Parts: sequence; structure tokens; C-alpha cells
Amino acid sequence: MTARPPTGYRSPHAATLPPVAPRPTLRDVATAAGVHPATASRALNDATRSLVRPATVARVREVAASLGYQVNPIARSLKTSRSETVGVLVPDLTNPLFPPIVRGIEDTLSDSGYTVLTANTDNDPARTSSNFAAMQARQVDGFIVATALLEDPFLHDAAARGVPMVMVNRQTEHLDVSMVAGDDATGIERTVDHLVELGHRDIAHIAGPLQVSTGAVRLRAFRAAMQRHGLRDDRIVEAEAYSEAAGRTALLQLLGSDRPTAISAGNDLLALGCYDGLAEAGLSCPGDMSVVGFNDMPFISRLQPPLTSVRVPQYELGVEAARLLLDRLTGRTVTPRVVLLPVRLVVRGSTAPPPRPR
Repeated sequence: MTARPPTGYRSPHAATLPPVAPRPTLRDVATAAGVHPATASRALNDATRSLVRPATVARVREVAASLGYQVNPIARSLKTSRSETVGVLVPDLTNPLFPPIVRGIEDTLSDSGYTVLTANTDNDPARTSSNFAAMQARQVDGFIVATALLEDPFLHDAAARGVPMVMVNRQTEHLDVSMVAGDDATGIERTVDHLVELGHRDIAHIAGPLQVSTGAVRLRAFRAAMQRHGLRDDRIVEAEAYSEAAGRTALLQLLGSDRPTAISAGNDLLALGCYDGLAEAGLSCPGDMSVVGFNDMPFISRLQPPLTSVRVPQYELGVEAARLLLDRLTGRTVTPRVVLLPVRLVVRGSTAPPPRPR
């Protein structure tokens, strides 16, 4: 039988470990800074530091850094009933339109201490609902939604339940929430004016899917602009998606003995599909047909020919959407707002006077 070492026995070979210092608390920071713990908490929270005098904020943060104090986000969320996270739903993050928007959202929200959770929906209502529910289960404080359909019962239900939401680049009819988008109608109006000034009279429009607001609004604007010039407004093909393949298919439908001399495409990916369709038919841009896109995505100036497009301030869309949501979360505003950011037509090599009459 092996004898036990006496109580309190310590092996001479045992390593000597220093005692673990207790982690500094918020009360430690407040005491060292000479302020109330509530004041220290506000000073250390980006969303509330504006409520504290700048000199006090600087002193509290300096003390916190010297003590090695770090805010515990879990404890804060339990105390405030907020997770300081925001859910962002986009149709497809591989679409070059959306990364600048998401970056604008992230940059703005991070300055206020929020983390962004982003999910792709592929414009699938079932996937949108699933992602929305999963984010709510993680107790996100609000949503920025770029996937809204014109008729969207799911979002109407969420709004009726009081879920804080902001629409970006999309809107749902009769939905009482804030929304930010580019001025689509003005962008299409300038597109048509530009083509008419070049001499085009036979202009067609390849519309985006009409169940989303961008497709519907841009189509209405095209018809109104054509009517204003006294031109035929019914040369329209609705693309099944905002994609290069859908643009090619739509362009091929427009070719024939009475083909248009110019195309106003619902977005840049559809315009890129027009390039594919023209090449397949042995036609050139802009020699046989001028093409105009929408959004002015980063790569399109490198196309051959460089694409004329309506420039939408994509990063600023994200910034403004984040600001609208912060206003909602902090109670600075309770009345929904609609914000339209200005757009401009960037003329490049894909537009020229029409070819001589055939």
C-alpha cells in the first residue's frame, strides 16, 4: 500500500506558478478614473460616448487601457437586451453591386460598436425567410434588407411585429419602414435623353425582373421618357434575372428585321449579356447597336468597348442604410424615411450615333 504524502506536501520538482491576477472590472475603471460606473460604461460604449464630456471619455479610456480592461459584449447584451449585431440580407454577394454596399454598412455600424452578419438569399423567398429567422434566433438588433420584393408578405409581417428594418436598393409597396436607393427614375431619364441626343429613335429596354422594385421603377421611367420624346415605348423584354446570361437571351429576342439601334439595360450585368448576344449575332457595339447599363460597377470601364452606365453611389447606399437603422435603434427617429441618392450618367464608348438606315 502506497502511503499518501502528508497534507500540505509540495513536490520539490513542482513548478512555481505566479498567482492569477483578477481581471479588472468596470467598477475598477470607474474608481481609478474618479467617475460613476454608469459614466464609465457610457464612455466606453461608442454608441453612448457622445453623452459624456470628451475630456471624461478620454480619461476613462486611458484608464481602461492602462488597467487592461476589455468590455464584455455578452455581459453588455444581457444588461441592455441588445446583441450589438445587425443582420444584412443580400441577393448575391458575388454580384459586384453588393460588396460596396455591404462595406458601407460595415464601416458605419462598426463605428457604433455593431457587428454585421451577412447572408445570401439568391432572391429565393424561402431562403430569405430561413436566414431572417436564423438571425433573429441570434438576437440581432435589426436588419438591412436588399432582397425585398414589391409584394412581400413576409417583410410586411416582420414590420407589423416591430422588427427594426431598413430597405436598401429595394423597396416593398406599402411597407412602413425606411428605405434608401439611387434615383432610378432620373438615371433612366438621362439614359434615354443621351441616346436621343445621339440620334436614336428605335430604343429598346431590357428590364430587370418586375417583381423587384428596381425592375419595375426603371421600366416605368423608360416608358415615361420615351413618351416625353414622342417615341415608341413598347420595345421591352423582361429578363428572368439580373444576370449576364439573362441579358444575352433578352438581346437575342430583340434582334430581327426591325431591331432597335440602342438598348437601355436594367443593370450592368444585363448590358454585359447584350455584348455577348451581339457578338454571337455577328454585330458590333456601338457600330450596329448602342448599349447603356445601370449601376456603373467597378469593372465595366475595362470592357471593350467601355460601357456607358448610370453611376449609383454604392458605398454611400450602405452608409445611409446603416445610419437610418442606427436612428431607428437609438430612437433618434421613429418616422420612416425614404432617401434617394443622386445618380449620374457616365458616357463611354458603348454609345454612338445610330448606323445608317438599313
